[in-house]
Parts: sequence; structure tokens; C-alpha cells
Amino acid sequence: MSVDADTVRRIAHLARIGVKDSEISHLQGELNAMLKFVEQLEEVNVDGVEPMTSVTPMAMKKRADVVNDGGIADDIVKNAPETQDHFFLVPKVVE
Repeated sequence: MSVDADTVRRIAHLARIGVKDSEISHLQGELNAMLKFVEQLEEVNVDGVEPMTSVTPMAMKKRADVVNDGGIADDIVKNAPETQDHFFLVPKVVE
């Protein structure tokens, strides 16, 4: 598969990229090189290779999903002028 100059212009238009006419030939070469690489990948024998769902192993150690206050509620409110049960007390602003 090969990309021509008109295809480069169309791709640039669809991607909303401003491309000067002097850049078309360079981009054409870049796109053709990418497509050639993809064609090389198609030649790789992948028989018996299980598809990956992630690049990391799925047997990752996961922490428990529990809700807590972080254990620092006292530290957070210790400089507040007024607190009650780990909450900041502020003057009422809406009646």
C-alpha cells in the first residue's frame, strides 16, 4: 500500500493540520514508511501466542477498596479556629 500526495492532503484536512505544499513529499515518505512497518508486522507468525489484555501482568497485587479518612483528620483540622467532629465550623452565609 502506498500513500500519494492527494491522500496526504486529505489526511491533513481530516486531522485539521495545516500542511504546506513543500511539506507534502516529506509527509508522504513518513506515512509510507509507517505503512511499510505495519506490513512487516503482518508477516510475524503469531500462531499460539495468546493476545494480551495489558502490557502488565494481570496478577497484580491490588489493595482493598475501602473508604477511610486517611488517618490524618486531626492533623487537617488542628489549625482551624473552630471544629466539631473533624469538620470545619464556619459562619452561616445563607438564610
